[in-house]
Amino acid sequence: MIAPGPAPKLVASDVDGTLINSSERVPKRLREVIARMTDQDVTFALSTGRPPRWIHYVLDQLTVKPICICANGAVLYDSATDEILAAQTLSPTVMTDTVMAARAALEAHGGVSIAAERAGESAYDPSQELFLVTPEYSHAWPSTEHGTVSEDEVLSKPATKLLMRSDHLESKQLFDIVRAAVPVDQVHVTFSMSGGLIEIAAPGVTKALGVSMLAKRLGIEREDVITFGDMPNDIEMLQWAGRGVAMGNARPEVKAVSDHITATNDDAGVADVLEWWF
Repeated sequence: MIAPGPAPKLVASDVDGTLINSSERVPKRLREVIARMTDQDVTFALSTGRPPRWIHYVLDQLTVKPICICANGAVLYDSATDEILAAQTLSPTVMTDTVMAARAALEAHGGVSIAAERAGESAYDPSQELFLVTPEYSHAWPSTEHGTVSEDEVLSKPATKLLMRSDHLESKQLFDIVRAAVPVDQVHVTFSMSGGLIEIAAPGVTKALGVSMLAKRLGIEREDVITFGDMPNDIEMLQWAGRGVAMGNARPEVKAVSDHITATNDDAGVADVLEWWF
């Protein structure tokens, strides 16, 4: 069981593989403990790689409308007011340089196709203006919610996230090659799923940044924060929080940096921990 101590004041949970189960549902027991927790003036937040436009299906299952740390920490989104509170972006020049460096490093591995996620002003802005892909982009999941434009157009405006997709490498392999090829002071590289997809943000932009920004807004100390996650894009957030909890289904490198390992997302592992206090 997680080490005893005072109840957290801020709970930030990853979504896919953590909060929701394999059927993309928030388990009933978890919904109930979140409701009890927020009734006790504990702030609940989502911390996800998803953009704001792709979070409402999850929010509709909850009784609260939390602030959401989206795009791996690049966007702070108030779901109650549909307001983008903050956005950290990559410049067109940095994205172009990053694509060139990555392609040079991947020349022997079949190359990559690219897409970009932009912040917009609302989660309900037209998706074809927020998620732009090149004609050759290979989607990691079925998508109709995107705009297809030239690569120059994809890279023409600031973006919260640059996506690179390979049809020949797994995500971890693609991550290892690209991370070694691009300067860490230029971009931050991570991944949140298998299937040859990596996600690139501005330097220093991680879920830890988003959670710490929210905690500062609320006047909550780091030791009073608990976070939950399962993939490498959760690592910085789990390390930053007073308590970082990995799911039973988490990757080994995520479990290695966590303070506690709970049950899997299909067994409502987040609820197991929160019921300790609530």
